[in-house]
Amino acid sequence: MTPSRSEFDESAMHGRLIRRLDLRRHDVSRLGDAELRDLAARGISELLDEQGIARDAGRALLEKRLLQDVVGRGVLEDLLEEEAVTEIMINGPADIFIEKAGRISRTEHCFADDESLSRVIERLLQPTGRRVDEASPMVDARLPDGSRINVIVPPLAVNGAAVTIRRFGRRRFTLQQLAAQGAMSEEMALFLESAVLSHCNIVVSGGTGSGKTTLLNALASVVPPGERIVTIEDSAELQLDHPNRVVLQARPANLEGQGLITIRDLVRNALRMRPDRIVVGECRGGEALDMLQAMNTGHAGSLTTAHANSPRDLLSRLEVMVLMAGMDLPVQAIREQVASAVTLVVQQVRDGGGHRRISQITEVTGMEGGRIQMQDLYRFHPERGFESCGNPPQFLERAGGPASLRFSARNPAALS
Repeated sequence: MTPSRSEFDESAMHGRLIRRLDLRRHDVSRLGDAELRDLAARGISELLDEQGIARDAGRALLEKRLLQDVVGRGVLEDLLEEEAVTEIMINGPADIFIEKAGRISRTEHCFADDESLSRVIERLLQPTGRRVDEASPMVDARLPDGSRINVIVPPLAVNGAAVTIRRFGRRRFTLQQLAAQGAMSEEMALFLESAVLSHCNIVVSGGTGSGKTTLLNALASVVPPGERIVTIEDSAELQLDHPNRVVLQARPANLEGQGLITIRDLVRNALRMRPDRIVVGECRGGEALDMLQAMNTGHAGSLTTAHANSPRDLLSRLEVMVLMAGMDLPVQAIREQVASAVTLVVQQVRDGGGHRRISQITEVTGMEGGRIQMQDLYRFHPERGFESCGNPPQFLERAGGPASLRFSARNPAALS
């Protein structure tokens, strides 16, 4: 009697297949991906023949699943190939959620057990040079396709290994393309383009998954080719097509606690690299002090992102992050640094329907009575949509250069 797929022990097959591969080719680790897949496929076919599994559609599906589990990325293989999936969230072997078009849903996929999930995690991290285990139970890395992966394993993750994969579209969006998709108005896109050309220091603020990195990438793409950009990130996610760009990436400490290179270290080093613009993927700690100092000392036009719920909250967070640098600075001095360095705060949000858009563009206008002064330039109204707040941007009036003339000529009402 021919055994059915339901009666087939896939875990036992996996063990026998690994042993067979080791017996046939002791140096499996040196094989290329295509060679290893071909070798594994032949081994799977032979073992299924030995088990008397009929060659039909069910067997083809079984072969695919086994091949993915042995040398691929397991049940994630299909999800990672689907362009519409922007985020994959694994809460232990039995629970896999995905995000599509801004909405989260649970999938029917699952791993056979904790060991199967651990094997896939190991293969995902292998190209990054990172590892995760009980001694080092957390890791944040960038996959070869540009996706960002975060892994946390037991004992820190009580319900089993938790994996989050943030996928970034291969398409690079311009400000005009984002406007066409409803992320901002055409006038706001032109305004932001003029702000970048006028060497404004811009901070993109927002929550997790609100589209900060996409907007930062679009802003940085406006930088003229004659200027030198240094990008600094925890894991390189920005996709700039710029002829004079240096990409710097932070490095975590090794198992011995050595070799740590922080964002702050890279910002300091970037100042010695003759940058016209410094782009920091995200400020979340003491590097905020170095970033503000760079903005105030000849590197105008720098860009960064930070987590905050509003432009006013962003300024408060910057104060806290500067204090995290360990410098004993009075709050008044920090506020003066922030007010002098930051020109615009662009607030990015994701609504309940998963749509990402700019909710506010706010200008920092200075200090008065020990408080940082701000004015809203644009905002999104749920009923009226994107609208100008009627406040003339002071930085364009101060610039008085080609960017301000170009903006006012194409949008005379904006500066009236």
